[in-house]
Formats: sequence, structure tokens, C-alpha cells
Amino acid sequence: MTSITKFDDLIAWQEARTLVKMIYKITADGALAKDFGMRDQIQRASVSVMTNIAEGFDCESTAEFARFLGIARRSAVEVQSLLYAALDVEYINQDIFKPYCEQAKKCKGLIGGLKQGILKNPRRASSPSHS
Repeated sequence: MTSITKFDDLIAWQEARTLVKMIYKITADGALAKDFGMRDQIQRASVSVMTNIAEGFDCESTAEFARFLGIARRSAVEVQSLLYAALDVEYINQDIFKPYCEQAKKCKGLIGGLKQGILKNPRRASSPSHS
């Protein structure tokens, strides 16, 4: 098994990065782009997923990393909820909603798995070699 030495090697972070790109794409124009409050909130929530994984990776303890992963996971849920709101007010349609919500769900699952993994094996996760 290879050791992860950089946060950007984490699959959870890579998928969160994809989520950010997707969210920025649907908030660039149309009705969602004009609702500044919702647009900004969903953008911030998606970025929070990615950045909390990265910040947590650089923590000095497993417990702190797990805490940041918990924040990242909740931000992915926030993105899902905001996508439902955008669907309900007809800013996006079902064809847009489904893959975006699935990406947020995928991130949530990966983050949850990562958190469980580091809590089960804290020695590996507590002292990563950072690049």
C-alpha cells in the first residue's frame, strides 16, 4: 500500500475539486447566477468541502484531521441541500440536478470513508509527510 504524502493525492480531495468545478459551472449564468445569496452559498459550501480536506490533512493529530473531515462532509451535505433548493425554485432542472447531487453524495461518502479509515488506523494518518 502506498502512503499518501500530499493532500491532492487524496481521492476525496480530487472529487471535491471536481464538485467545485461543477458548481462554478452551473452558477456562471442563468437564474442561479442572478440569485447572489444562493449562488454564493453553494459556491462557498463546495469550496469548503475541498479546503477542509486539505486543511485537515496538514493537521498534527488524527483527531484534528477527523474534525476537519467532519466539516468537509457536512459541507457536501450543504451542497446537496442547496441543489434541492435550486431545483425547487426552478433554477436548475432534474437533468442538471441529478449528476451534481450525485457528485456531492460521492464526496460525502469518500470523506466519510476516509474519516473512518484514519480513526481506525491513527498512526498512519497522524504523521503524514507533507510536500
